[in-house]
Amino acid sequence: MPHPPVLRHRRTVAAAGGALALAALGLGVPAHAASYGTPTITLSAGYLSGAVGATADPVVTVTVAQSGADATALGVAASASSKTSVAATGDVTVTGTGATRQLRVAAHARGYTDLTIKVTGLGGKTATKSLHFAASAAVQNAADTRYLTGSSDASAAVDAGGGYVVVADDETNTLRLYDSSVSGAPVRTWDVASKLGVSKEIDIEGAARVGNTIYWTGSLGNNKDGEYKADRNTVFTTTVTGSGAATQLTVGGSYKKLRDDLVAWDKANGNRYGFAAGTADGEVPKQIDGFNIEGLEFAPGSTTTAYLGFRAPLAPPKGGGKALIVPVTNFDKVAGSGAKAVIGTPIELDLGGLSIRDIRKNSADQYLIVAGSWAADDNSDPYALYSWDGVASHAPVKRLDLPTSDPGGWEAVVDVPDLNTPGARAQLITDAGSADLYGDGTEAKDLDHDEWKKSRATWFTVNG
Repeated sequence: MPHPPVLRHRRTVAAAGGALALAALGLGVPAHAASYGTPTITLSAGYLSGAVGATADPVVTVTVAQSGADATALGVAASASSKTSVAATGDVTVTGTGATRQLRVAAHARGYTDLTIKVTGLGGKTATKSLHFAASAAVQNAADTRYLTGSSDASAAVDAGGGYVVVADDETNTLRLYDSSVSGAPVRTWDVASKLGVSKEIDIEGAARVGNTIYWTGSLGNNKDGEYKADRNTVFTTTVTGSGAATQLTVGGSYKKLRDDLVAWDKANGNRYGFAAGTADGEVPKQIDGFNIEGLEFAPGSTTTAYLGFRAPLAPPKGGGKALIVPVTNFDKVAGSGAKAVIGTPIELDLGGLSIRDIRKNSADQYLIVAGSWAADDNSDPYALYSWDGVASHAPVKRLDLPTSDPGGWEAVVDVPDLNTPGARAQLITDAGSADLYGDGTEAKDLDHDEWKKSRATWFTVNG
């Protein structure tokens, strides 16, 4: 006999109530039928740079979670690429098994692609994030090359110990600490502008370390439009505490009249090097008779006399001219406490018609000089690496010609190994600010995302 409608309704309500009671006790229902939440995924950076054929490219940290599930049960992989010729989903490698994974991308071609990174959780639930990837072209010496990201205009570098290096940028007033053994972002940064009372770029071009003090110099020249900008006429110090990844910097003293002192000295000596003309209003600094400093290092055995290495002028200012070094015999007090500069006897070095782009020495007073053109070209003119003993009357010796077919001009030497050791290697860094890294016509310094900006650091054998 059919049950009355009222009775059927009462039985349905009772059954539903019983099911809820059993569910509350975890009994009588399929296990985990509705206990998993939607997974979450976060990326340590939404933008990433790589290079074709690179070693130790930058990585992105992927963090995943899902309520009701252990993170080890979650899968992470690339599920789509907007331009597979640059990097396809199979070129994305994810390592690790817990809540934190490491993601790398192997680039196939120069350009850009948007990668979709997907986490797959239990219960078939998923979530995605986009990773915007930019790949630069393959370079020579790829296995010995690392990329320092976050800036493309590296201009000076100082060893911080343990494989770490402090790098200056001539487009900003920020100093950056990198692990030079891998590609990637700085582990620490210091913006020195406020401490130095500057609002525009110092155009930091040279650095030298004595003990726990790093000395820094701006280019001291006019800007690219031939205009005098006072902040570029700055030298300063930072004090180092700690080493390696624990390095800390504190801004010390500064001086903003070194250019004036150099011009006055040259005038008093018959305008031998044309400093007054090279610094005149409207004069572009990167000319054969211009005024532009790019190297800084201390004289042999000295903690007070520093060598200023000039990119311009050549001496004399014509093809085949010599590279100019002007010693400042009290540089420790100039930069440290604002004393007026005392100028020593200038040194002219035969670098094959090239000028000084950086100069660095080791504790044994063995010097390496990066020689390049006075011109503003990116990398079309020759570069070479010379060794020297720091003695004015002794000639430098060419160690090798540096490659020029890849983006960026060679700007800095990190440190100098024992040059008497067979197979000794030195790491050099480029300024790639004017380079079109990704083939879209954009100069690296103008890229929208700092993660895509980068300078190239390469080890070279200097005693093979």
